[in-house]
Amino acid sequence: MTDTENNSYPHPRPPEEYTIDDLARTAGTTVRNVRAYQDKGILPPPERRGRTGIYTDAHLARLRVIGQLLSRGYSIANISELIAAWESGHDLRQLLGLENAITTPWSDDTPTYYDILQLLKDFGPSVTQDEILQAARLGMIEITPDDSRLRVPSPRLLNAGIQLVQEGLPLGELLSIIEGVRDNVEYVADELVKLIVRLVFDPYGKDRLPPPEDVEKLTNLVWRLRPIADIAIAAEVGRAMEKAINDHLSERLVAVMTHMREEKK
Repeated sequence: MTDTENNSYPHPRPPEEYTIDDLARTAGTTVRNVRAYQDKGILPPPERRGRTGIYTDAHLARLRVIGQLLSRGYSIANISELIAAWESGHDLRQLLGLENAITTPWSDDTPTYYDILQLLKDFGPSVTQDEILQAARLGMIEITPDDSRLRVPSPRLLNAGIQLVQEGLPLGELLSIIEGVRDNVEYVADELVKLIVRLVFDPYGKDRLPPPEDVEKLTNLVWRLRPIADIAIAAEVGRAMEKAINDHLSERLVAVMTHMREEKK
């Protein structure tokens, strides 16, 4: 492969840096848990800059893996054994790079917090309590211990919804459409990721680590597959929207033009 071809693939973005508070908040855990995982040796220590510990995406990736294992019923002792086996005979930096490529959020849409009164103002006076609860059920907004603020996992999606509502589209109907398509979208994502797992990891055996010499190659492959999958899905969404517009808006436009022509006769 030529240098030009290599450069055509997106490279991993520069690593984010976090304080321990930022890391815990982004990972959806607590500072106490972060420190406990470090004490037990399942989370690498941070880089020290003066008196401040600096964490990176590699630590965030490890925290997400720990969280997934805990949710599946593994104990801290079990996780410690798994991580020790995972690192045995491998370069830790390479393994963390693969871990990061797998667990990094698919979108760079960063969760943020909104003042609840400001959010209600943005949506306008027509928004109802049932619509807010429906948005919460869909995970578009999350209630925080601070009742005056809402956590928004995808500000892009929320802002798109606000703009559509401001254009006159009913919020409740928009939310129902999102709810209706979510199962289909999740099915497509699930099948695509299962295909990637089968192609990338299954050749090594279901419960076996890839050999050390293949880890970097697999990491680069995962990073390359991510934007390719985005392009494929975006192209299909574009095709579906074009078909819907032609099926519905074009049909309505033809009907209007036909009616106008008949009126002139």
